[in-house]
Amino acid sequence: MATVILVRHGRTTANAEGILAGRTAGVRLDDVGRSQAARTAQRLAVVPLVAIVSSPLVRCRQTAEIIAEHHALRPELESALTECDYGQWQGRPLKELAQESLWSVVQTQPSAAVFPGGESLSAMQARSVAAIRRHDAALEGEHGAGAVWVAVTHGDIVKSVLADALGMHLDLFQRLSAGPGSVSIVRYGSARPDVVATNTDSGDLSWLRAAGPAGDAPVGGGAGPGSAPHS
Repeated sequence: MATVILVRHGRTTANAEGILAGRTAGVRLDDVGRSQAARTAQRLAVVPLVAIVSSPLVRCRQTAEIIAEHHALRPELESALTECDYGQWQGRPLKELAQESLWSVVQTQPSAAVFPGGESLSAMQARSVAAIRRHDAALEGEHGAGAVWVAVTHGDIVKSVLADALGMHLDLFQRLSAGPGSVSIVRYGSARPDVVATNTDSGDLSWLRAAGPAGDAPVGGGAGPGSAPHS
């Protein structure tokens, strides 16, 4: 299948203040977040993207629009990529939430975590993974197996999609990181996904211009992107 570049939005005012923003309206990128989004846009400028799909929340739309400035694309909004519904946790300081009994469940057994008045982390993963795979299949059908597209979303969404691609149980997804403005890359193949990169904030992505569809894993690790296989 095609290649999806998972981008977490840049830093927000809530991130800087240690607040769990959730779906709070009007949470925007701060100056650092705009710089992070611009850095990511520069990295992606050399990649021939076929689509940019974004969570509808402002911070993701801002990030997607900065990326789109380098491409003749208009970001498409996807509600299934929106932030987790943290319910009564939304808008509260993280240091305060860390005192709640549910905090340890979120950290050690996220598959059992249900936010009061909100959704479960399992439901969040199911909807976001389904959306990523649906868009990926549709874009491959339209543009071919070499298609590369961007999904701009949230930290826990990125982590849950990566956990699924890695074959990890959701209870292990807190071992993954997705920093503000970070890039992670998944190439879906017919047999299994290929997780190419996680949580990167620098590095050349021009090799994606010529990346073919995911195939068998190279025994021994291979020669890296852009290298011809040994005959």
